[in-house]
Amino acid sequence: MAKKSVASLQTGSKRLSKAIKMVKSPKTGAYMFVESIMDPSEVDKFLAKK
Repeated sequence: MAKKSVASLQTGSKRLSKAIKMVKSPKTGAYMFVESIMDPSEVDKFLAKK
């Protein structure tokens, strides 16, 4: 049901990850994508929350 995608990004000395999550809109019922760039240790928390 949910699509998960994680890409690794490297900028300078800091390593980042871009996480994309597909969520269902409560108003329309349509699916939309939520993107976020964060530290790799935060990705699991981002994908777990609803």
